[in-house]
Amino acid sequence: MIQNRRKFISTMAVGSIAVPLLSDLKSWLPEQGKVRYPISLFSKPLDNYDFDFICDCIARSGIGGIDLTVRPGGKVEPGAVETSLPKLIHTAGKFHLVTDMIVTGIVSAADPYTENILRTASDSGVKYYRLGWFEYDYKSGIWETLQKYRTSLIDIAELNRKYKIHGGYQNHSGEWVGGPVWDLHELLRDFQPEFLGSQYDVRHAMVEGTDTWMIGMRLIASHIKTLAIKDFMWKTAGGKPEPVSVPLGEGMIDWDLYFKMVKELNILAPITLHIEYPLLEQGEEKLSLIQQQEIIVRKLKKDTDFISGYLRKYQLI
Repeated sequence: MIQNRRKFISTMAVGSIAVPLLSDLKSWLPEQGKVRYPISLFSKPLDNYDFDFICDCIARSGIGGIDLTVRPGGKVEPGAVETSLPKLIHTAGKFHLVTDMIVTGIVSAADPYTENILRTASDSGVKYYRLGWFEYDYKSGIWETLQKYRTSLIDIAELNRKYKIHGGYQNHSGEWVGGPVWDLHELLRDFQPEFLGSQYDVRHAMVEGTDTWMIGMRLIASHIKTLAIKDFMWKTAGGKPEPVSVPLGEGMIDWDLYFKMVKELNILAPITLHIEYPLLEQGEEKLSLIQQQEIIVRKLKKDTDFISGYLRKYQLI
């Protein structure tokens, strides 16, 4: 469903391991300014569209930034990062969108693309990136797997320090390292959170621990530097319960408790809005580009207004 840029424009015209802390750390951390919890959109659900269309949808929905995919199959391929990423960030700026967050597949400093991605991102003004996920090696053992990855993260943290960029590991439900969150604490606890921390995802945390996610959030609070926000509800398919993503406020997340904790734990972090429910229903992909945009913008704005409402409610803006 890749859209043609010229067609869009013409249509629009019509209608242990501690890493030393830098002494000048505050000089590169983002200025909080008036917007304490800036909202960006994780670009994945729109990646098949032309980038101008993506930016226009985001801007029209009231979202201030884009959390751009820089990974295999993403909007920016790792091998093309030096040319593609600055170009897209420049384009986003024309729509008054900030690009200070990206999503990567980085799991090793030794990967031939890792340093190039971090250097280019940092030079382009990106302050935060999301790492890829680690898998458990059951033959080696759970504890042994964590120790192996802690060692891998030393070199990644050093690159983050070198390029003055924060790497966040997202807790993800399932058999990924970080799913239970307690293992994420073991993985990150000795690293300076300014360089290596957590992209905390309350949806995945609650899937793993419906009544205990708050404990994990408290445990890693000092390392939470970005917040991934989405909602879900349990559904049964074939006699097996499974989490299904839904628009914010239509699921099971206790948003009052969540934002109370964000305030109580003094977690000051940019927000990345994740849309994992269908933006277009069956058949709507056949609508004109303008009609699709109306639907997309309406849904994005609804979720954005939902977040903004809770930020105001708990005096976080």
